[in-house]
Amino acid sequence: MTDQSDTAHSPTLDDKPPVGEADVAAGLAEVRAQIRRAAEDNERDPGGVHLVAVSKTVPAEGILPALTAGQRLFGENYVQESKAKWPALKARFPDVELHLVGPLQSNKAREAVELFDVIHSLDRLSLAAALAKEIERSGRAPKLLIQVNTGDEAQKAGVAPDQVDVLLSECRETHGLAIHGLMCIPPAEDPPSPHFALLARIAERHGLSMLSMGMSADFPAAIQMGATHVRVGTAIFGRRAKRG
Repeated sequence: MTDQSDTAHSPTLDDKPPVGEADVAAGLAEVRAQIRRAAEDNERDPGGVHLVAVSKTVPAEGILPALTAGQRLFGENYVQESKAKWPALKARFPDVELHLVGPLQSNKAREAVELFDVIHSLDRLSLAAALAKEIERSGRAPKLLIQVNTGDEAQKAGVAPDQVDVLLSECRETHGLAIHGLMCIPPAEDPPSPHFALLARIAERHGLSMLSMGMSADFPAAIQMGATHVRVGTAIFGRRAKRG
């Protein structure tokens, strides 16, 4: 399965310093400014576009500059990594909202429900059942987004666009889950805007208000297409080491 994090494809992002050497506060300020410009260019309220700073693989001390600069929405890909660093950070910054933006195994549903405030990667009935069980057990209900595989890529997580209606209905009617929105990661080789437009149409058809789309290389295009949440890591924290 492909890595679902924010990935650098442009020369500008490839030239970013590695994690640990990047100026996090400066990167965060620049991304915020770009979000504001993109929103205003498309006659949108910048306050309607929320930045999720993707801090996966970034150690706790590397996240502190963003927290100090007032960033409160963070995205992670891995449950175990998040468990190791976020409880202590949230004890210091209790207003943090933690988002799971990577794939979720059903056997990690309990830990995910306990730790995360928003889960972006619901993409199958077995996971819906596991999440419903843990939400009922714990009384804690993270906001849930369905991940849509807009490019129908065999190696990528997400439900096919023509199966969203079925999964959404099952989530709501069979498992009693409140679904708040949709998420997608367009194919790296495709222009992203048609994928963002497709996700926006599906969300509008179902009355879903949250649209999680756009990463470091393409978030202005996502904002143009109606993104409410953009997931940006490399442009803030620096280049990540390639996973082997």
